[in-house]
Amino acid sequence: MDFATWCASLRESVDRCLQSRFVDAWPPTFQNATLYPLRTGGKRIRPLFSFGAVEGLGATISDDIIHVASSVELVHTYSLVHDDLPCMDDDSERRGKPATHIAFGEGTALLVGDALLTEAFRTLTHTDLPAEVQVRLIHELTEAAGHIGMIGGQAADVGLGGPVTDAESLMKLHQGKTGALIRASNRMGGIAAGASPKQLEALTRYGDAIGLAFQMADDVLDAEEDAGDDGPPSYVKLMGIEETQRRARSLLAEALAAVRSLPHSERLEELARYTIERDH
Repeated sequence: MDFATWCASLRESVDRCLQSRFVDAWPPTFQNATLYPLRTGGKRIRPLFSFGAVEGLGATISDDIIHVASSVELVHTYSLVHDDLPCMDDDSERRGKPATHIAFGEGTALLVGDALLTEAFRTLTHTDLPAEVQVRLIHELTEAAGHIGMIGGQAADVGLGGPVTDAESLMKLHQGKTGALIRASNRMGGIAAGASPKQLEALTRYGDAIGLAFQMADDVLDAEEDAGDDGPPSYVKLMGIEETQRRARSLLAEALAAVRSLPHSERLEELARYTIERDH
């Protein structure tokens, strides 16, 4: 199966899982609101990393694995819903459609984000994986999503740590805000597939490198939009486009080297190149 077909097929599997999560939402009218941000599209790149890790170890992608991958996407989507709120980034659109708070109101959007976040952990327990594996997965996701991961990075992004004026500070911010969930996606796929400590370390190094390079690629693509004093801090502003691209390529090389020891690293290598060399 070629890479594009593999991605499309697994995105469909994730979407079916996500759409099934809120059939018991209460009150019933809340169901439409919870499903709304899950229906606006997206690359589903984080689940794809989980799947790549599973296949990298020579394991099969099962319904349990799809639930594991979907749990990370639920956390990611919740973060987008909350990011768009007027008290955060104040964005009125997401993926070309009205943001959740525009479609349903601010209070409902806040609750939708809360529901998506908590459903991520319920999803992890709706598998036939051994209890000890479920506990490890929950631990991974809580660390990645919480104050030492994504939330910590978002706190820095809104200025709680002061202005970001150098590349090192920006990398620390993005290791939390963007990188933590990408790292967790790889590790959770590995844990669910029974990775050895050495294999899990390889997936961790890969995830760390890709997490930073992902944001560098975004900054290059968004260079014109982010330009100006009122735009967000970016690697392009601090280092220029050529240096940002150079560092992204260096991180790509690190990622590829990290996973070539795995039995079947092909998908992870394709994902790494897609993430860093994409044009949208």
